[in-house]
Amino acid sequence: MTGPADDGYAVARFLAVEHVDSPSFTPGGRLLFLADTSGTPQVWTADEPAGWPTRLTPHEERVSGLAASPADESFVYAMDRGSDERDQLLHYDLATGVERPLTDDPESKHAWGAWGPDGDRVAYAANREEDGRFDVYLQAVGTPDAPAGDPERVYEGPGGWLDVAAFGPDGDRLALSKARSSYDEDLLVLDLDSGETRTLSDGSEATYSHVHFDGEGGLLCVTNRDSDTAYVGRISLDSGAVTPVAGHDEAAGEPGTDAWDVDALAFDRETRRIAYTVNEGGYSRLHAGTLAGEPADPAVRSVETPAVDGVVRELTFGPDAERLAYTHTSPTEPYGVRACEFGDRDEVNWTPVGRNGLPEAAFHAPETVRYGTFDGREIPAYWTLPPGVDGDDPDASVPAIVDVHGGPEHQRRPWFYPTKQFFLNRGYAVLEPNVRGSSGYGKAYAHLDDVEKRMDSVADVAAGVEWLHDQPAVDDDRIVAYGRSYGGFMVLAAITEYPDLWAAAVDFVGIADFTTFLENTGEWRRSHREAEYGSLEDDYEFLKEISPLSSIEAVRCPLFVQHGANDPRVPVGEAEQVVEAVRERGVPVESLIFEDEGHHTTSRENLITEFEAISDFLDEHV
Repeated sequence: MTGPADDGYAVARFLAVEHVDSPSFTPGGRLLFLADTSGTPQVWTADEPAGWPTRLTPHEERVSGLAASPADESFVYAMDRGSDERDQLLHYDLATGVERPLTDDPESKHAWGAWGPDGDRVAYAANREEDGRFDVYLQAVGTPDAPAGDPERVYEGPGGWLDVAAFGPDGDRLALSKARSSYDEDLLVLDLDSGETRTLSDGSEATYSHVHFDGEGGLLCVTNRDSDTAYVGRISLDSGAVTPVAGHDEAAGEPGTDAWDVDALAFDRETRRIAYTVNEGGYSRLHAGTLAGEPADPAVRSVETPAVDGVVRELTFGPDAERLAYTHTSPTEPYGVRACEFGDRDEVNWTPVGRNGLPEAAFHAPETVRYGTFDGREIPAYWTLPPGVDGDDPDASVPAIVDVHGGPEHQRRPWFYPTKQFFLNRGYAVLEPNVRGSSGYGKAYAHLDDVEKRMDSVADVAAGVEWLHDQPAVDDDRIVAYGRSYGGFMVLAAITEYPDLWAAAVDFVGIADFTTFLENTGEWRRSHREAEYGSLEDDYEFLKEISPLSSIEAVRCPLFVQHGANDPRVPVGEAEQVVEAVRERGVPVESLIFEDEGHHTTSRENLITEFEAISDFLDEHV
């Protein structure tokens, strides 16, 4: 039996690999982006590909988003405090370097929406009046000589989460999205003159994202209405009818006949140019073209695009849609911004990210596998062996980490994970399953874990461990359960439902008790989460029954629990109660709670502390 490899690569070196994303073009063609070069994400710019970047925002708190003005050289960005997700919006003038707050209400959450077409005002949603209700606000951004206006509420939401999806080209309408659950949304249009709304969704279960007014009486968006998978559709502003545009079976003229989801969309109204990505088993395929045909019978005249390897998201066009930029990542390529000329197969790495002296051989790509589970289904997963290990060698005897994603309606994809690369170089194999309930494989698959079927997904994790038992190179006695957020619940459920399978477990910000979680999560999230998990009113006993805390006496393996005190999603009490319960039973348990973090650990200093502690914990127990 071998222990973890001593490769000499400290976790700090992997965590110091920069993360660059969120590209946004100004009207002058300047490319803005977020980069965590300074330790937290801030706004940066570079004048040319691979040019020396300039940092624009000077803060220690993380910047969570940015959007360039459509009319001048300025942008709006969002920033919270201590990762509490109660974002405030600020305006930054690139000509003068002056930044000014638009909002100053730290108890409220401001969800960025859209710029007005003239660049003189912005629209966003916020829970300024009631914590559990998001309303829509308009606000003038001001000028260097005039202060920003006060927020003006233009629509009172019905309660819960609400998004401003797009601003109309004439400045008189907003498209709004109201989520009832992760797979069920209403799409509305708000008339800013009358204050009246019209519902364009038809009452069926569907989602609507990446919404754009097309300037011809419709909305372009990514939707899965009448379909198991998502496609680019055009929704009539008059009738609400949807017409497939791309990402569907064009020969049949029907949505839902492709196996994969469209998951990103960019559209330039003036040139009619369009770009979108298809998520093919986690890997992105990039498409682009020009929207043609009549509104009732649209089509895309395709052009060449780069053959990307990995994951592409956050598509955005530059001035006149001559250039397309996007965030790119792969298992061996850190997050960065790339760009291509419209219709060109060649791409330019605008923000090449270094690897802090780590050799290329220190980064490893997975293979895609499928394994059988209890009901005959096959679960897709990514499987990565540590360097130098032959998977058929029974003498290798390597430990393995089963890393379960959060959501639950998320999907593990082949993007860059610095901590995964660290553990691979420490000698751990990594299995990343997309258990039932994951997105990316259609609505039906995503619903397989709803409410009373919750524990079926935990059985999928156990089936993954059985698959590991069949891998000659894996040591069956050194398998680790590992997951964040909902994945943290999966960890706690796995070690209580299947306690004999695990050598150790690592739970990040996980749910220990569904009842206390739903009682204490942010009010704006409760109804949305109840649609997935079950309601406190109707399903209380069931929720108690499936909560890991109700079976905590079954835990046998050492447990590491990490949380942030400012977490608005999964309150820190979930961590505190599970640590206390495990400790009372004499099982080794370690906890790490950051007072200045929330649902995600965002500062590099804290991340290094966190993963050094986890590495030491696994070295001791695995």
